Amino acid sequence: MTRLIVWRHGNTDWNATGRVQGQTDVPLNDLGREQARAAAPALAALRPDAIVASDLRRAADTAAALAALTGLPVHADARLRERHFGQWQGLALTEVAERFPDEYARWRAGDPDPGAGIEHLDDLGKRLGTALQDAADLAVGGTVVVTTHGGGARQGVGHLLGWDHTVMRSVGSLANCHWTELRNNDVRGWHLRGHNVGIITLPARADAV
Repeated sequence: MTRLIVWRHGNTDWNATGRVQGQTDVPLNDLGREQARAAAPALAALRPDAIVASDLRRAADTAAALAALTGLPVHADARLRERHFGQWQGLALTEVAERFPDEYARWRAGDPDPGAGIEHLDDLGKRLGTALQDAADLAVGGTVVVTTHGGGARQGVGHLLGWDHTVMRSVGSLANCHWTELRNNDVRGWHLRGHNVGIITLPARADAV
């Protein structure tokens, strides 16, 4: 049996302010780094055999927290990047709604190809799904942790499970630094064992010492 852990990166300032990241290389903020440090021991306890990460800093630095505990190298894979959001990248969602009202409405409704240069959901699912399968193949019968992004994780998991994007809309998004667990065996193939699993990390109070 192969176990695949699909781990979303920690929080960034753009996450916190509702700004569209896409493939923009935004780093973790203090909360994101703390989330990665808090989650890493739980994932290390699963005794991973390999770690693979998107080459964007927020994912690579999240994976590094696990690598520091396990001693494993982090294999970078650009295919694990987030969905490309075309003309929206760098904009706040409020700006998107104002400047691209038709495309925004289609995106909110789940249109897989809403326009504005946004990557088609089917293309995203195939890209991430292929990368996830290749990562799992690094340790067949073992455990692999893949650090990626929220939208990409959902579509990639859906591709492995054979679920249409309309089904994936009913699956909740991964919180920052939470993960999905998949398992694969010769009888059932890929199947879902856990979703949005993680450690709750709250930001420090301003008056904390």
